[in-house]
Amino acid sequence: MINSEPVYWLIGLVFLVFGVLIFADKTNPKRYTSGAFWSLIGASFIYGTWVAVNAVPPWTLGIVVLAIVILGSTPKLLFAGTTQTTTTEQREAGAIKYGNKLFIPALLIPLVTIAVTIAAPYLTVAGKPLLATGSATLIGLGLGAVIAVVVGLILLRPVRPVTSVYEGKRLLETIGWAAILPQMLSVLGILFTQAGVGTAVGSIMKSIVPPGVLIFAVIAYCVGMALFTILMGNAFAAFPIMTAAIGWPLLVQGFDGNPAVIFAVGMLAGFCGTLCTPMAANFNIVPAALLEMKNKYGVITAQLPTAGIILVANIAIMYFFGFPK
Repeated sequence: MINSEPVYWLIGLVFLVFGVLIFADKTNPKRYTSGAFWSLIGASFIYGTWVAVNAVPPWTLGIVVLAIVILGSTPKLLFAGTTQTTTTEQREAGAIKYGNKLFIPALLIPLVTIAVTIAAPYLTVAGKPLLATGSATLIGLGLGAVIAVVVGLILLRPVRPVTSVYEGKRLLETIGWAAILPQMLSVLGILFTQAGVGTAVGSIMKSIVPPGVLIFAVIAYCVGMALFTILMGNAFAAFPIMTAAIGWPLLVQGFDGNPAVIFAVGMLAGFCGTLCTPMAANFNIVPAALLEMKNKYGVITAQLPTAGIILVANIAIMYFFGFPK
């Protein structure tokens, strides 16, 4: 049976390779601290496998996480060096030559992920599932990323096959610490839930939302998901809090709602908050920096109307399709 651990090892290996390249980059004045930051992240992905099965002490991983936080939160310790990759002129010429074909590798990632997720229940060996329960989506995502790289190399035929590695390093250094923000915020959501924040929010909501009125409960859940996402920067961080507070006790248990519809639409409502917050730096701030926009909040400003319309649509979808009639 295949579980998701090889995917984590692959991710860790990629970060370690980037870390080694940064260590070797003599144009980077902070190559030792920058290389250590990305190398520690890579090592934590691999070392975590043995922490999960209690084969090694977890406190060492805790020290690594603290070191990552110190390095990532100290701007003077992280710096982007010079990467030997394609020139701007070469990339522009490639864009003209290949046109929309450039999107094929990127589109393969979600397509392979969906295909593996759908096919997982039918993949068996000697009557047993080939993929471990709950790991099909992550395995599909990892497989899709590998296939996308291979297809990209075949399609674009770069002069140097390692160009994809150097481009990955360049993009990762450009994004910086914000690249791991989603993982950090997801952990923050779990910590808040363990600390009882969800229960406290649920008590407050029960005193505000009129009892027995479905539409107000749906609005409270969807708007709450959006607002908590704005505060925390990630819908995955808001999800456990709002689901513990309203989603499960009020909408599923109280109104006999369909959990699949409620939680899926709830996440989409949270993503409306993602469109509106600078806390989602990798979505809203990094692109503005990469595009050299004059207004660093320009992406958020442009997305606000769309976020509002989609949030209203999500409320309607959940209300009409998430509960028995």
